[in-house]
Amino acid sequence: MVLETTDIKCFSAKVILRFIHKVFMAAGMPEEESRIVSELMTEADINGCDGHGIFRLPGYIRRIREGGINLKPNIRIERQKSGMALVDGDNAQGHLVMRFCTELAMKKAKDSGVAWVGVHNSNHAGPAALYTRMPLAHDMIGLYVAIGNANHLPPWGGIEMLLSTNPIAIAVPGMTEPPIVLDMATTVAAYGKVKTAAQRGEEMPEGWMIDKHGQPLTDPNKSDDGFLMPIGGPKGYGLALMFGLLAGTLNGAAFGKDVVDFNSDFKTSTNTGQFIVAIDIASFSDVKTFKQNVDAVYRTMKASPTLPGYDEVLLPGEQSHKKRQDREQNGVPIHSSLLNALNQTANKLGVAFLE
Repeated sequence: MVLETTDIKCFSAKVILRFIHKVFMAAGMPEEESRIVSELMTEADINGCDGHGIFRLPGYIRRIREGGINLKPNIRIERQKSGMALVDGDNAQGHLVMRFCTELAMKKAKDSGVAWVGVHNSNHAGPAALYTRMPLAHDMIGLYVAIGNANHLPPWGGIEMLLSTNPIAIAVPGMTEPPIVLDMATTVAAYGKVKTAAQRGEEMPEGWMIDKHGQPLTDPNKSDDGFLMPIGGPKGYGLALMFGLLAGTLNGAAFGKDVVDFNSDFKTSTNTGQFIVAIDIASFSDVKTFKQNVDAVYRTMKASPTLPGYDEVLLPGEQSHKKRQDREQNGVPIHSSLLNALNQTANKLGVAFLE
């Protein structure tokens, strides 16, 4: 199914998944691994994460073709105890690594109540919420933190790019209301949004970036001349730093000056660090009672009177939930500039165009 507007075409999830799958297979990724990554990338697009789904395909393929991704990895547990594990991702596609880690965390949490699984030698794995949503189906809470794959943030008061967007996601299930899913960068905007704006020829809002003289930067094509702004000023810087220590340093992964910019270097192993925490609700509370209480919190927040200029109170993940409902019915919108980039990649690999 394809729905068309002036600069945008909408494709069904099935069409997008099939296209991504064929492209990965043509680039040399085995069939089963291609299927897993394609499903997760398509899921990102359905949930409205436009900077982390099919948008990333050309970059992923270029990294594969230049030798930056191991297509025959041995993803393995290096260390483990009852409630933790350290995984070596063996430079595999990040989606494969994080799926492995999330499944391991959920299995361990069933026995230990809480399980923390960290990883090194991973790669970019898409939006954080992909992995925190997985435990929801098992009556678990998910928490995920990652090191961003390029430094775009200096320490507060500095100018050297030593930190990345270092995102966090937390997903909490309800009974009848949608799950509450926080997915955010520690910067005002994720760098994927900057790249999306550049590709579409759009300006960035003031507040996303400043230049090295402290002036607002709104041209995404000049993003190398400035840096992203942290959320909450020094508090966002502090979060980015601490998340880096937990997802990077603790795992033996790259952090600070060691982070490889995967936007410009497609050959060097990124040694990306991430961690996922699974929390088994039944170990703390009656699951039904907990979910009903989450629903009560959800409804209380929604019932709050609003300030002037606000139509409603939104909860974390609510906009994503609404986008999912729309995209499941009407398809995923793809801008003409992205479609051209995707079809250029397909052409190089002898794959039928997305059209």
